[in-house]
Amino acid sequence: MIGIFDSGFGGLTVLKNLAKSLPGYNFVYLGDNARAPYGNRSFESIYRYTLEAVSYLFSAGCPLVILACNTASAKALRTIQQKDLPLIAPKNRVLGIIRPMAEEIGNFTKTGHIGILGTEGTINSNSYLMEIAKFWQLQVEQEPCPMLVPLVEKGLLNHPATEIFVKEYTQKILSRDPRIDTLVLGCTHYPLLQDLFVKNLPKNIKVLPQGPIVAQKTLEYLANHPEIETRINKNSEKIAKIRFLTTDSADFFERNASLFWNSEIKAEKISTLPE
Repeated sequence: MIGIFDSGFGGLTVLKNLAKSLPGYNFVYLGDNARAPYGNRSFESIYRYTLEAVSYLFSAGCPLVILACNTASAKALRTIQQKDLPLIAPKNRVLGIIRPMAEEIGNFTKTGHIGILGTEGTINSNSYLMEIAKFWQLQVEQEPCPMLVPLVEKGLLNHPATEIFVKEYTQKILSRDPRIDTLVLGCTHYPLLQDLFVKNLPKNIKVLPQGPIVAQKTLEYLANHPEIETRINKNSEKIAKIRFLTTDSADFFERNASLFWNSEIKAEKISTLPE
């Protein structure tokens, strides 16, 4: 199976795109809801929590784990790849969701000026700046949006307060660089607000969620790494089979996941991770 990890529910927006693009593959989604959100936690805590989740997914039969969480990708991925994988599972792989966007972002901008919207943890890590610089010479502005995740998780997608904050954050970043023509939604919660972003931005500005790009880059990765692809079971029904796990109660997960998932799901609570 392919393991998908997030601190909470936002990673479901990535999983939805993966399940659509990889029909017939089997997935395990793990949300560390009992300890979410990760955004304001220390590097040490985020690294430890993420490593625990990755280790659990390895033990559950996932040779490939995708960190569908920008904070975990920014603060834990590199250390896990370089330090831990060689020791605990040298034949397995862990991927993040920042690098796929960094590899493709230059193909979307005409002006060479882009903006990144994300949580404070993601923005303060400067991970997007570092990754984008490996592939493109672009002018990049960043803007932390601390109020958006709480508003999304409370289901206030169309609340006037949510639109006020969307306007505030986008106006701030555009005031610093009016030539921006592409905005990256650098948090997996933000796709639920995509229509609101589009509504409050000039028509020439592209708004890019991560899910579709992560799905396409995962397809390319599997095609280029048969040693991983052949270890992932497929099912003959050509419909993705998904197991949903949470460190919080199953009822809590099922109820709140409805914001991110269009159909009912059944979740299981796991107790292996510390709470």
